[in-house]
Amino acid sequence: MSGRLLRLSWRGLKRDLRSGDVRALFVALALAVAASTMIGFFLDRLDRGLTRQAGQLLGGDVVLEQSRPFEAELRETLEAAGLTLSDQVDMVSMVSRGDAFQSVSLKAVDDVYPHYGASRVSRGGKVEEVAAGPPRGEVWIAPRLAMLMDLQSGDSLRVGSATFRVGAVIEREADPSAGFGSFNPRLMMHVDDLPATGLVQEGSRIEYELLAAGPAQAVEEVAPLLERLRGEGVEVRDVRQDRPRLGSALARADRYLSLAGLAAVLLAGVAVAMATRRYVERHLDTAALLRCFGASQRELVWIFVLQLLWLALAASLLGAVLGLAGQAALLALLGAVMPIELPPPGILPLGMGIFTALAVLMGFAGPTLLRLRRVSALKVLRRELDPLPASAWWVVTVAAGVFGGLLWLYSSDGVLALGLLVGGLAALLALWGLGGVLLALLARLCAHLPRQAAPHDGLWRALRLGGQQLARRRTASLGQLLAFATALFAMGMIALVRGDLLDTWRAQLPEDTPNHFAINIQPAERDAFEAALAGTADARSALYPMVRGRITAIDGQPPLEAVPEQARGDNVLRRELNLTWRADLPTGNRLVAGDWFAPSASTAEGWLGAVAADPVAPISLESGLAERLGLTLGDTMTFSIGSETLQGRVASLRDLDWDSFRPNFYVIFPPGVLEDFGHSYITAFHLDGGERELLRNLVRDFPAVTLLDVESILSRVREVLDQVTRAVELVLVFVLLAGVSVLYAALVASMPVRAHEAGLLRVFGAGNRLLSRIQGAEFALLGLASGLLAALLVELAAAGIYVAWLDLAPRWHPALWGWLPLGGVLLVGGIGQWLSRGLRRQAPAASLGLLGET
Repeated sequence: MSGRLLRLSWRGLKRDLRSGDVRALFVALALAVAASTMIGFFLDRLDRGLTRQAGQLLGGDVVLEQSRPFEAELRETLEAAGLTLSDQVDMVSMVSRGDAFQSVSLKAVDDVYPHYGASRVSRGGKVEEVAAGPPRGEVWIAPRLAMLMDLQSGDSLRVGSATFRVGAVIEREADPSAGFGSFNPRLMMHVDDLPATGLVQEGSRIEYELLAAGPAQAVEEVAPLLERLRGEGVEVRDVRQDRPRLGSALARADRYLSLAGLAAVLLAGVAVAMATRRYVERHLDTAALLRCFGASQRELVWIFVLQLLWLALAASLLGAVLGLAGQAALLALLGAVMPIELPPPGILPLGMGIFTALAVLMGFAGPTLLRLRRVSALKVLRRELDPLPASAWWVVTVAAGVFGGLLWLYSSDGVLALGLLVGGLAALLALWGLGGVLLALLARLCAHLPRQAAPHDGLWRALRLGGQQLARRRTASLGQLLAFATALFAMGMIALVRGDLLDTWRAQLPEDTPNHFAINIQPAERDAFEAALAGTADARSALYPMVRGRITAIDGQPPLEAVPEQARGDNVLRRELNLTWRADLPTGNRLVAGDWFAPSASTAEGWLGAVAADPVAPISLESGLAERLGLTLGDTMTFSIGSETLQGRVASLRDLDWDSFRPNFYVIFPPGVLEDFGHSYITAFHLDGGERELLRNLVRDFPAVTLLDVESILSRVREVLDQVTRAVELVLVFVLLAGVSVLYAALVASMPVRAHEAGLLRVFGAGNRLLSRIQGAEFALLGLASGLLAALLVELAAAGIYVAWLDLAPRWHPALWGWLPLGGVLLVGGIGQWLSRGLRRQAPAASLGLLGET
């Protein structure tokens, strides 16, 4: 490649920067780079930050738990991978003060605790944040234990064989989920004090936890080891798998951001394709002249390719700056609620952004650009010797292949990329047919508008003429219609998904979400406890009975032999489950297979009457558990309850709302089966912060009932969701800008034809006002038709994406059919009128000459 070609390409680009199509190309490429780099930086930094913050609920990035101490070899392996380790020991024990005794949930922590966050403790009435655990010789206690035993800071408390000083009252633990499953008030102490208590004995029921924290690469490095540990019976937890309230939100946010980035890239690609077509048509004569001066086909291609590469380089630099500024602005907005320091941005998202711009340029502009290669030198004398444009199918095929590759690159899911690509091509075919029908209907409707003189005759005439022009340029109008519909579809899709995600998150955690659980309510206390809550708690769930049972057989086989190999380390096979009974389907549950218990089996009398015929009780099973264990309708499960066994046959499968902070159960029996077994009740309710007196009364009147305060967990979840919501808001702006760039590029490409038509109308006596009305009517009709097509496409695509990708229930959006067509009228009409204002001021001769503009 010679310096002469570089100079020619650079000079040509400087001259072309005054043209609207080149500006449209530049804007589209810059937006593609800005969207991809900003989202790349955002996902790279914020996702790690949010995941780490969410990890505070677990106490680390990975938590290992088993009933014996962890081996030194395992510790060395984890530390070698770059993880920092913290030891914890959990157990239930009795504490005493004088003649008073109380069962507590004891947590012993080391000097590394906590990995993230800080505990909020009260010392002598003063509340402070402490990023450490209790020192040796001191214990921290939960407020409920302080109320039960009338303790305060400085008092002495006996734990096992040792006496400790009460150093603080725990207002909030750094890792609040650690106490969520405990039925007793928390007591925290230093792990080095544990031997002095004498509580660790042979056969003691103790849980040893190893909390690991470190970079994502370190966690990925030990992933095979973690899978092996799961298979060996070690419980392995991480935030995405074991914190569904946060894991689902983060997963949906990641998918939404990826979807938004792909939408922005697709829109930029469409804008590039539209602008390139105009760019090529404008340079056909230039290419013919260069051929006359001796340029070969190869040199001709290189000149224009280099021009676009110069343009792509400048757009990439601007887009990269915009992407960096966008993610910095976003993180600045989130700084007030971001409690952790995010890692600095890496270089990979920047490289991905530049690669995206080049891929979009090659895939969406390449086939059209090759038209310049076939220009004949005779075109200088004979203007009709334009080379034939590339086949529309060839252009679509190349663009689809490039965009499919970007889909796979950004989603890391080949099946998803292929599905979206095939679905998109099918939608394009459907849009082509529907668009032709819709344009024909609009043209016929406009032709039948009133013709008699009337106050609004100018409007009717403008609509009739606008409809006639669309019908006259049917192929060109249909191409513009598809471009506008694609732009409106992408903008509408991202805006719609954003709204539904935010609605889902808001509905997930409303203001009256239960923030307290009451457990271990005895049957004799049920009515009195329910009466104590009546009229005081803002919202509460029903009281559910609980019976503890362990799975001992599945279809007559031991569980570990009956389930798939990957499920043999599942925690439900190693612990007791909470079983309940219910006559009707609980709130937040949805049947996905089978039938709920028949009315005759929903009463104790009905079930007892059926025992003689079939002693196996019907049960309802949570669908996720059924999937993990490979269970289907009709399979049997045997439960060990105390010294007795009970069989159940899977009669239905349910989806649960795990995000509701309400009691949920894997297994539900019909009434009349479990009542004779020992059971207690559980409920959840919401209390405002000022209702501490009710808690004191409940602790005093029902000392055996365990009250769990989950407000700290709830507040952490809300913090993360608020951050994700702000991220979604900013990403939408980039998609909207990319959509506007498509409208701009499509309208710029059609300007010569519209100028020619305007010149003809001016020759036949049309004034500026009538021209403005006709053009406005044409743009408005195009916008209306595009909005209607886009609304249909959004509804169909949203249903598929919700089910297959975002794990949301599909829904109908009636308002979409109003605001999207209206938005199309305003956007297309407004941008079209703005771009056409110069044409209306030109003389007819100048406007007629633009049809062959070079």
